[in-house]
Amino acid sequence: MEKVRLQKFMADAGVASRRKSEELIAKGHVKVNDKVVTEMGVKVDHHDKVEVDGMPLETEKKRYILMYKPRGVISAVKDDKGRKVVTDLLEEDVDERVYPIGRLDYDTSGLLLLTNDGEFANHLMHPRYHVDKTYVAKIEGILTLEEIKKLENGIRFKDYTSAHAKVTVKSKDKKKNSSIVKIVIHEGHNHQVKNMFDAVGHHVEKLAREKYGFLTLDGLVSGKYRDLTRQEVAQLKSEN
Repeated sequence: MEKVRLQKFMADAGVASRRKSEELIAKGHVKVNDKVVTEMGVKVDHHDKVEVDGMPLETEKKRYILMYKPRGVISAVKDDKGRKVVTDLLEEDVDERVYPIGRLDYDTSGLLLLTNDGEFANHLMHPRYHVDKTYVAKIEGILTLEEIKKLENGIRFKDYTSAHAKVTVKSKDKKKNSSIVKIVIHEGHNHQVKNMFDAVGHHVEKLAREKYGFLTLDGLVSGKYRDLTRQEVAQLKSEN
């Protein structure tokens, strides 16, 4: 590992974004080899002892994983209620301390990314990174054209207004009074898709995320995962 700027080293270790790491350095929270560092030009590698507020940072090989998350699994590395979490699905070939980028609800299945690269995760979760997320929902009832237009134009909630979405009705079952709908958004507010459909009067019975940007679940079954290729990682890092 070649020496990198201290703020990058901290971001890669998952401490915070580079900008937040720079603030921690400037405020004297960081030590390198037992000396407080407040300048931005310092470079380090894994041979250096780096501490933030007395806690040593450890670096490890970067890992980027695409998982097909099943329903009934928490998008976290631990759960205080003892429920299964996504890292429980990882096998012995993953010994890095990865964590999910963003989250999928407990009862939502689909594409989830995990990594131990803090800067990569911060990049993907930043509001300006408008990555399309494609969901397929089974909803109660049949959407009207007016309701579709509302979903596509944005729903006003207490804390935000959803951005423009793309909505496609894949199938309708008038006898069962239900529909299968594809919706593409680029935000990640808590329970957003469910709340959007609730706002136009349709409860979501089942939800899955099928795509994340250009990434799909092709070749995976529920509960399994694969490493992203170098090309996929590079493309995600370069966009926006």
